[in-house]
Amino acid sequence: MKIAKNPVETFINRSTSGSFILLLFTVIALVWANSPWQETYHAFWNETFAIGFSNTDFIIEKPLYLWVNDGLMTIFFFYVGLEIKREILDGELTTMRKASMPIFAALGGILVPIAIFFLLNNHDRGLSGWGIPMATDIAFSLGILNLLGKRVPLGLKIFLTTFAVIDDIGAILVIATFYSHEMHLSYLLIALAILIFLGFLAYKKFHSKYLLLISGIAVWILFLKSGLHPTIAGVLLALVIPSSRNLNLENFFPEIRKSLYVFKRTTSNRVILTETQQDAVDKINLITDRVQSPMQQLENGLSGWVAIVIMPIFALANAGITIDLDSLSATHLISQIAIAMVAGKVIGITLFSYLAYKLKIAVLPTGINFKQILGVSFLGGVGFTMSLFIAELAFRSDALLTTSKIGILIGTLVAGFAGYFILKLQLKKPPVVEKEEVEEITE
Repeated sequence: MKIAKNPVETFINRSTSGSFILLLFTVIALVWANSPWQETYHAFWNETFAIGFSNTDFIIEKPLYLWVNDGLMTIFFFYVGLEIKREILDGELTTMRKASMPIFAALGGILVPIAIFFLLNNHDRGLSGWGIPMATDIAFSLGILNLLGKRVPLGLKIFLTTFAVIDDIGAILVIATFYSHEMHLSYLLIALAILIFLGFLAYKKFHSKYLLLISGIAVWILFLKSGLHPTIAGVLLALVIPSSRNLNLENFFPEIRKSLYVFKRTTSNRVILTETQQDAVDKINLITDRVQSPMQQLENGLSGWVAIVIMPIFALANAGITIDLDSLSATHLISQIAIAMVAGKVIGITLFSYLAYKLKIAVLPTGINFKQILGVSFLGGVGFTMSLFIAELAFRSDALLTTSKIGILIGTLVAGFAGYFILKLQLKKPPVVEKEEVEEITE
């Protein structure tokens, strides 16, 4: 029996397709940064670009890699915000029964890696990098899981996706609270006023992409000036995007039929559409736009750009680690990050999930067991994108930045390989999905 696709499955397919491009650009960055042309890599990404009017407050001047991290990644965080909103409205976070196990898994996957990092660090250099091991990279972790093919139960993919999304919420809160600069409340209050205005318009079911673009740029600049990291603006903007349709599904089919009737009664098989046929096509496009909420349109429209453009560019700008004796000298930080990423995630996700199950606070997702959760908990240690982002915030002007990135790469590689081989042993045969499981999965 064929299992109907739901929003989570669609998101999983998009994420896994982009993970291979992300991996390719990561390899390119590493090879470039350790080749005879390594100086060109660092010179290129440190080239300064300015937008605005010189000698005034209306100018933003940054190296190219910061335009990527502070600017382009705001779009990534906007997309993450849309994912979170979708999960709350029509996904795995709609009810406590669905969300309880992934919530506890994510909570353990956040708290335990941080605790292990503090335990290992013991107030050594690099303490500000405590947020690095808490992150999970959805694209990479799902990409590794996808290598196992059809043998992976859908429930396991949904579990990984959901706790990774909740993990993102935790990472966003940590960035906003601990990795932002000195606050300037006047700029922040203006930005919040704009967001409240957009939220009011969303409540009234009004949406304009041009107004959103202009307001979004204004809010991003205000957050940048306020000292709160500008990527948080992307998340908050996503939360005020209207999620209601302009056309009910009941009226969708009659409206579409009227336009399709134009083609049914036309016998012409011309290469060029007639004027009447073109009008019908335009009307169909308008109707299909109206039946999707602005939130869904934006998420669908951005998914390809995020997976194929934004994340690979981020990897190219941040994964280029020139490995030398200086970067390897702080081995304590490398081991602290790698151990906290791998051991912290495995212990945290598995232990908190097991305790929640035993205390009857949560139920196991359909068709999976704790041996499989153990394998997925290793994939939770694949922190690449968000971990690199937090490392950049923690050590932006510090010599430990390169060292922290080495720790992230080692932790990601160990977690990815271990998770893959453990799950390969546990998932020797494709799962047999019973009728009852199909109904529960697709609810």
